[in-house]
Amino acid sequence: MGSPRLIKKYPNRRLYDTQASAYITMVDVKQLVLSGEEFAVVDAKSGEDLTRTILLQIILEEESGGIPMFSTPVLMQIIRFYGNAMQGVMGSYLEKNIQAFMEIQERMTEQSKGVYGAQFGPEAWAQFMSVQAPVMQTVMNSYIDQSKNLFVQMQDQMQDQTRQMFSVFPFVPPGKDKKD
Repeated sequence: MGSPRLIKKYPNRRLYDTQASAYITMVDVKQLVLSGEEFAVVDAKSGEDLTRTILLQIILEEESGGIPMFSTPVLMQIIRFYGNAMQGVMGSYLEKNIQAFMEIQERMTEQSKGVYGAQFGPEAWAQFMSVQAPVMQTVMNSYIDQSKNLFVQMQDQMQDQTRQMFSVFPFVPPGKDKKD
């Protein structure tokens, strides 16, 4: 696979698609995302990578209009993770869970094609999902509960391993007297 499609952002806030040799809009960039096209947005003057900034602008526009994906409490929780020791873990966790969700969606789409054939297009899929939303929510809640339980178990195991590893050192935990 070649290098990603290059889009240059000029000081006048215009975006120039070097592959199409034309100026494009944020709607066009969103369409590149939806079509799965690899691209990079760079500052035309400095060469700085602005891809994340442009993607965040698209998310902001999507969240501002229509039905938002993120509730206010979720956005507050995400903000609280910035600067937190778990910031990197949180980003990785979200990325892996979104990937798992996409894989589940792809499997369901393939299975529905096997059962209903080609006539089960995007419109039928949307109608099916609107009816199945409560079932899907239950499945996702179960998945999240299982993930949480696995994470807690992993954390407990790490604490046990850390205690065992440091038990050889002459160290008195806080709140314990040396006489105990």
